[in-house]
Amino acid sequence: MLYVIARLVLRPLFRLALRPTVTGRENVPATGPFIIASNHLSFIDSMVIPLMAPRRVGYLAKAEYFTGAGISGWLTRTLFTALGALPVERDTHRAAQAALDTAMTVLDAGGGFGIYPEGTRSRDGRLARGKTGVAWLALTADCPVVPVAVVGTDRVQPIGASWPRPHHVSVTFGTPLTFPELRGKAGNGKARREVTDTIMEAIAELSGQEKVGWGQPGGKTA
Repeated sequence: MLYVIARLVLRPLFRLALRPTVTGRENVPATGPFIIASNHLSFIDSMVIPLMAPRRVGYLAKAEYFTGAGISGWLTRTLFTALGALPVERDTHRAAQAALDTAMTVLDAGGGFGIYPEGTRSRDGRLARGKTGVAWLALTADCPVVPVAVVGTDRVQPIGASWPRPHHVSVTFGTPLTFPELRGKAGNGKARREVTDTIMEAIAELSGQEKVGWGQPGGKTA
């Protein structure tokens, strides 16, 4: 119920402030588990994508966002809960595995999970090479991956900015990717890299970003 109320209240506000152009919402599967794999330009990406997606999308969020005190703590906790954020401890030796376990819980239940394959926000607008956790999830859950590109969110809330500011953004949901020929190969490093690179190429095509740190033949990087 809180999620429904949040969408009813926040979506009109976001549309007014950000004037978003949203393309390809029909590419998000109507039923069953799916993964949203997006480029990452701003903290606010994890709000914009869930609000613009046609189905609920869960994103990981630092556990601290759910434990704050006072009114500000309550507001933050309520906002993240309403948006479907999933708390995870990031400063433990099991943080990476805990994140994957949380994602699999969502996918096993037939839901949508959002991930940024780059692993962190871009500081210069370029697209870094993806980490293979997204491939492990896709091959383990055997579900489609929807590549997504956000543009303009770095102008809404640049890294280091405390508050967002009005600016036009666009969100493009690409054609779902599936990898039936690699089913059951989540433990194979070469398969994970192949899947990850395919996903990142799709994101790059949608976003138009320059690539950085991508491997090329001969061991060179872009």
